[in-house]
Amino acid sequence: MINNLERRYLETESEWKREGISQYQSESDCEKCKGMRLKDETLCVKIDNLNISEVSTKSISDAKKWFSELNNILEEKEKKIAQHILKEINERLDFLINVGLDYLTLSRESGTLSGGESQRIRLASQIGSGLVGVMYILDEPTIGLHQRDNKRLISTLTRLRDLGNTVIVVEHDEEAIRSGDYIVDLGPGAGNEGGKIVSQGSIENLENEPQSLTGQYLNGQKSIATPLKRENVNNEKLIKINNARKNNLKGLHVKIPLGLLTCITGVSGSGKSSLINGTLHPLLVAELNKRPS
Repeated sequence: MINNLERRYLETESEWKREGISQYQSESDCEKCKGMRLKDETLCVKIDNLNISEVSTKSISDAKKWFSELNNILEEKEKKIAQHILKEINERLDFLINVGLDYLTLSRESGTLSGGESQRIRLASQIGSGLVGVMYILDEPTIGLHQRDNKRLISTLTRLRDLGNTVIVVEHDEEAIRSGDYIVDLGPGAGNEGGKIVSQGSIENLENEPQSLTGQYLNGQKSIATPLKRENVNNEKLIKINNARKNNLKGLHVKIPLGLLTCITGVSGSGKSSLINGTLHPLLVAELNKRPS
C-alpha cells in the first residue's frame, strides 16, 4: 500500500489527488543524521565545537557575530587559510542584514519564505556578485519589511546603483518614492482608471502635479483620517491562537476578534505581535498618538 501511494503521489498531475495522499504523510528527522542531512564524516569536522549544520541553525545576526569572533579563536595558520573565506561569508551576511533579514536562520527552507523575503535574498546575492551594467526590476521589495528597516533596504538599492547598475522599483512606500532619482507616476486612478503617465521626473514634479493623486497625498493636500468610531470587540467571537511556534513565531498567544478589521503589526523579526487580546499593544498606541492624523 505504501509503495502504491508513493507511486501515485509522484506520478499524478492532479494537485487535488496529491493533497489527498499527503494526509497519510508526515515529516520526521532522519534517525541517522538527526535531520542534519550530511554524512558522519562531514559532521565530524568542527570549528569552535560546532559543525556546519549546527552553525546553520543560527539566525543570520547570530551567525554574523559567531563568524566575526572566529579570528579570536583560530591559530595564525588557520587564519591565513580562512581569511578569504571569512571575508566572503561576513560580507554576504552583512548584505542579508542590510536588507532586513537578520532574523532568518541559515537553515530556513525557501518554501517557507514570504515573497518579500525571497526577493530581498536574491537582492543580497546580486550585490554580493558585484555585477555592473545590469538592470534590476524589483516589485515592491518593502513588502513585509518594518519601517525601521526601510532605510537599510534603500541604502542597499542605492549601493547597487552606485556599482554602475540601473534599478527600477515598483513601489508604493513613501520613503522609497522619495528616495528615487527619477519617479514615474501612473494613473490617474487605479485599475481600469490607470494606464497613463501622470507625472515623471523629480519628487517636486510629482508633488506639484495637480492630476496626481499620489502627489496630493505626498504634499499633504489629502490624507487618510483616523476613524472617529471603532467597532466593539465581541468576546464571544474570537479566534484563539495559543503557543504558535513556527518560523519566526516564538510561543505566540493571540486572540483575533471576528467581524472586525484586525491589524497585526510588529517589529521585523521580533516574533512578537502588537495585537494582544484583541487590543493594540501599548507601545504601538503610544507611537500612533505621536503622529498627526
